[in-house]
Amino acid sequence: MSWHQQIRAGFDLETTGKDPKQALIVTASLVVVDASGRPSASAEWLVDPGVPIPEEAAAVHGVSTERAQAEGMEAGRAISEITETLRDLFSAGIPVIAFNGVYDFTVMDREARRHGLTPLTPSPVIDPFVLDKQMDRFRRGKRTLSAVSEHYGVSLENAHTSAADALAAVQVADALAAKYEQLRGDAEQLHAAQVRWKAEQAESFEQYLRKKDPQASLSRAWPVEPPR
Repeated sequence: MSWHQQIRAGFDLETTGKDPKQALIVTASLVVVDASGRPSASAEWLVDPGVPIPEEAAAVHGVSTERAQAEGMEAGRAISEITETLRDLFSAGIPVIAFNGVYDFTVMDREARRHGLTPLTPSPVIDPFVLDKQMDRFRRGKRTLSAVSEHYGVSLENAHTSAADALAAVQVADALAAKYEQLRGDAEQLHAAQVRWKAEQAESFEQYLRKKDPQASLSRAWPVEPPR
């Protein structure tokens, strides 16, 4: 059976900022769905990142510094729990679906290193952001999770909460697999294909940007930006 007809999990983070190498986790969600796509288990973390949450970030995900301090888990314990839960899923061969997953897994990598934990080797990962750009590369318009969800008929309520975004990522990935036969099959093979596709997409966009800025440079890495 194809990966989208087996147990799989959606994953999403909300953080303190846009740079995945510097951002700290504020919330994390994992939603496990069964073979038919029904949610069967979930886990959520509210984390005190130990620093003030910028107002710009709080306006997106709705978690203030005061709430994180009052209700959130200590960061080191939370990062350990999230990392080990993901590691267990990957060890079991369960694909983890994350929209623009290079952001989430780079955040996880840097957070693990900050807290002296062994970083993940995330695989298999399925990234509907990469898949959508590969299968429908010339479609105009935004490629945000909200926009892509709408395009594929996925209902996304409470966008920018990690639980809602995690489930929507699964549903968008399922819709893509239902539409495109090329995306069906073994999750590990699709993971390897996405490594190539992301590199090709970045190279193509970099060439476009260099028409205006000859120094433009985009990373080809996926699903984790390697530490320097």
